[in-house]
Amino acid sequence: MILDLKHLSSADSQNYLQHAIAPRPICFASTIDGNGNVNLSPFSFFNLFSSNPPIVIFSPARRVRDNSTKHTLQNVHEVKEVVINIVDYDMVQQVSLSSCDFPKENNEFIKAGFTEEKATLVKPPMVKESKIKLECKVLEIKELGTEGGAGNLVICEVLLMHIDDSILDENKKIDQQKIQQVARLGGDWYCKVNSSNLFKVAKPNIQLGIGIDALPENIRTSTILSGNHLGQLANVHEMPLIDAAFSDDELAKIVHYYSLNTQDMEIEMHRYAKKLLDAGKVTEAWQVLLSI
Repeated sequence: MILDLKHLSSADSQNYLQHAIAPRPICFASTIDGNGNVNLSPFSFFNLFSSNPPIVIFSPARRVRDNSTKHTLQNVHEVKEVVINIVDYDMVQQVSLSSCDFPKENNEFIKAGFTEEKATLVKPPMVKESKIKLECKVLEIKELGTEGGAGNLVICEVLLMHIDDSILDENKKIDQQKIQQVARLGGDWYCKVNSSNLFKVAKPNIQLGIGIDALPENIRTSTILSGNHLGQLANVHEMPLIDAAFSDDELAKIVHYYSLNTQDMEIEMHRYAKKLLDAGKVTEAWQVLLSI
């Protein structure tokens, strides 16, 4: 299927894009207007764009159904400050409730059952229940359009972070496994980030990976190893050499059992290398593959 977004309704465009571009972190924004009225609302058009200076951007889009603007957008035009409260699983249902289009005079802290906590540098209150709070000043608001669905980029500089001690590790850094962040998908779908679905990918550093094109042909064209496996193997900065001291009981069994059939031996070694790669044992997998 090929979609030309110019020929789709705003609602259909939004549906396809929000399902395709996901998961999206949630900016739970507390703002205040010139009269001191507080607003609290979530936005999934949100991310980090710079660490020096520390810049985050979220986008309160114009409503698709009637092209109206949200109270958050109106507030940051009046008072150019915002607290971005990071959402975790323990508060997701209340966060969703706060997204209701309550009248402006209603305080979503009260409607959604959250506790106001005084910020240090900015006027809007923080959400006490959130484990990470970012006090921000609004640098710029960039309008992307005037029709329903058009975004408004609220460009913010983070002035101060509040981090609950319960999600820190022994080095006073945030432990990714302790936050249980949630993110938005399409429609009513969300996802939860916890230890059962977290995984690590070794980041290339200043030493370049050799690349998949540099892998031996029998590895590159393997019917057992996936693109992910090839990516792991190709992330080494130089082609590994056979380590004469490498010893592995499973490898020894494969060599012994398939010694008379090299084709089957290669298949079994690729299967074993796949198992090792799935366990993150790239060095060992290379030694197995080099034994063929």
